Amino acid sequence: MELKNTPVVITGGGSGLGAATARVLAAGGAKVALLDRNLDAAEKVAKDIGGAAFECDVTSEENVKTVLAAAAKAHGGARIVINCAGVLGAGRILTREGSMAASFFETVLRVNVVGSFNVLRLSAEAMQGLPEMGSDKERGVIINTASIAAYEGQIGQAAYAASKGAIVSLTLPAAREFARFGVRVNAIAPGPVDTPMVAGMPDDVRASLEATVPFPPRLIKPEEYAALVKHIIENNAINGEVIRLDGALRMAPK
Repeated sequence: MELKNTPVVITGGGSGLGAATARVLAAGGAKVALLDRNLDAAEKVAKDIGGAAFECDVTSEENVKTVLAAAAKAHGGARIVINCAGVLGAGRILTREGSMAASFFETVLRVNVVGSFNVLRLSAEAMQGLPEMGSDKERGVIINTASIAAYEGQIGQAAYAASKGAIVSLTLPAAREFARFGVRVNAIAPGPVDTPMVAGMPDDVRASLEATVPFPPRLIKPEEYAALVKHIIENNAINGEVIRLDGALRMAPK
């Protein structure tokens, strides 16, 4: 799918992976709408790239419907949707004080899984009514964000790993189902990414984390995630795939 003048929706667009992706896609000529719970952060990015910003709680079906409609009114129906909204949700299942609260586990899955699913299903519902494009008769592409924790979840990552494992498992059946509408579905599973949260780590902790990555021995840059998003969008043969972006890292138990 071509980027130029194509409407794009990015959740979690106010920072990190979402913001980096917004900048890369806008530079390619896309019309970008940023969805984020932090409207101020989204508006700052939108101002830089000439996009639009909307406050959105991805766990709310009605809120997502309203915001997608507003984004469509601003730029036209989205043909590209990138789900970057999510939470880490670190915590052990068992501690000396007791077991993890079911409500905590549920909250992580609600944001990371139900939130992504809300945006995916409602976006695809709108995409199926868009005109076909190009020789492949495509209508859209949806990219979700998983994590290598889906495959090698560490101690303390049970809720997060379970949520990202669900994103991995969702990819192929959704891609198969949406194929008849000309809508592709893929996911990216990044390793540790150089975000503001990581930047606040002590130097020795950061160095230790970077040393676990075989090559290149550093953290993933948000711009590298964004570059992969751009390639997936432009390569119509990539469908139903979960692509690891991790420098050959395989995480240890802890």
